Amino acid sequence: MENNPVDAIDENGVMMQFFHWYIPADGELWSELRREIEWLAKLGVTAVWLPPTYKGDQGGTDVGYAVYDMYDLGEFDQKGSVRTKYGTKDQLVAAVSKCKDFGVQVYADVVFNHRIGGDEDETFRATPVSNDNRHEVIGGPRDVRSFTKFTFPGRGGTHSEFQWNHQHFTAVDIDMNDRDYQAVFLIEGKTFDEAVDMEKGCFDYLMGCDVDVKHPDVQQELKDWGTWYLNEVGLDGVRFDAVKHIEAGFFPEWLKHVRDHAGRDIFAVGEYWSYDLGALKHFLHLTGGMVTLFDAPLHASFSRASKAEQDFDLRTIFDGSLVSQAPELAVTIVSNHDTQPLQALESVVEAWFKPLAYALILLRRDGYPCLFYADYYGASYTDKGRDGNEFTIKMTSHRFLIDQFLNVRRNFNHGQQFDYFDHPNTIGWTRSTPDGSLGMAVVLSNSEAGCKRMQLHMKNAKLRDVTGHVDDEVTTDGEGWGEFPCPARSLSLWVPAE
Repeated sequence: MENNPVDAIDENGVMMQFFHWYIPADGELWSELRREIEWLAKLGVTAVWLPPTYKGDQGGTDVGYAVYDMYDLGEFDQKGSVRTKYGTKDQLVAAVSKCKDFGVQVYADVVFNHRIGGDEDETFRATPVSNDNRHEVIGGPRDVRSFTKFTFPGRGGTHSEFQWNHQHFTAVDIDMNDRDYQAVFLIEGKTFDEAVDMEKGCFDYLMGCDVDVKHPDVQQELKDWGTWYLNEVGLDGVRFDAVKHIEAGFFPEWLKHVRDHAGRDIFAVGEYWSYDLGALKHFLHLTGGMVTLFDAPLHASFSRASKAEQDFDLRTIFDGSLVSQAPELAVTIVSNHDTQPLQALESVVEAWFKPLAYALILLRRDGYPCLFYADYYGASYTDKGRDGNEFTIKMTSHRFLIDQFLNVRRNFNHGQQFDYFDHPNTIGWTRSTPDGSLGMAVVLSNSEAGCKRMQLHMKNAKLRDVTGHVDDEVTTDGEGWGEFPCPARSLSLWVPAE
């Protein structure tokens, strides 16, 4: 099989993260996807990324990242519920089938890093190390008691008879014998992986029962599960959670196995949440280019730009981004479930700037853009912030403009790209085919209203702004040059008037 993860991506493809952290726990998300997918496909969404589809520690309310049983897709009465937060297995399979009917690929969230909510406790020897430096031993070996035995009594061996115990994990962070002892407990005979992020000395351990991907039985079980999962649901790709905490070499090994058994390309994108471009490029090197990555540095740039407003130099918006260095391996985003307000990695892109940010990922040549459910549909929820106080958050829907961007991306985002990043507050670019049959122009401003003189291959052509921000048409001259205006703190998007 080919190793290039973009082989399975449509030209001008667009992924959509079809969930956010605070989706209601009513079991209706899979049904909602079935209702929405025809419309999204018509707009130009070519793939949807689903949340973890398996049973988490909190049963029918769990977002899915507190993984309990990856074989329970909403089929067994476990953790107080048959369905997951998003629905039943039958509803999931039906939703995926409906996506296929409209030519939309489906990517599922894969959480290899940890397990939470074991069925039985075990006592084993472990050495406490510091939460802040995993190389710093803070005590001698001791007997630790923790819930590391996963027997899945509600499933009773259906789909897999594999049961987890402490030998399949590297470390835990709770000793039931002394719950006040703050440490990470490295299980006797285990070592932390080194091909991980170097934060905290070695950021192998993140949470829960840390899965030991070096253990041969674990490797085989995860590969067997992957083959079963992709075939059982009919998936086209995966989104790997928390890849900075897992031995990098395991991902290409796992992917090769499931691709070989599936007999088709399987797309893969990893969440390496770091703003250090060097760390991202190192991971891409270790995985041989088989896994794309979300462009976290670009998101950080969007967040800074939205807060600095006119003091941010738009000419630098792509500086230090993955898409500027390795566009074929960059999945570009504006926001996601981790960055949304009140989440652990909260990193807000202010509402006024989001249309500009979406123009920067949807209306350009490079990168594989990913929409975020809450930016498209809007969201309203209440939760506690870092200070312990409760807040109600309302996220604005940018659906109208995103719809325009998607339509233009599908129909006009072709040909050569010419950038006009020549002013700190007003930038623009054009794309057009050499024969002049297709073309578009984009102008962004983070300050006062501006105007950008730009050239397309379209000569003596009339263009209109599909955002509705500018009423008057622009006509290019005999060499394809035109003066394209843009409102203050906004954007304009120009396509052939007819």
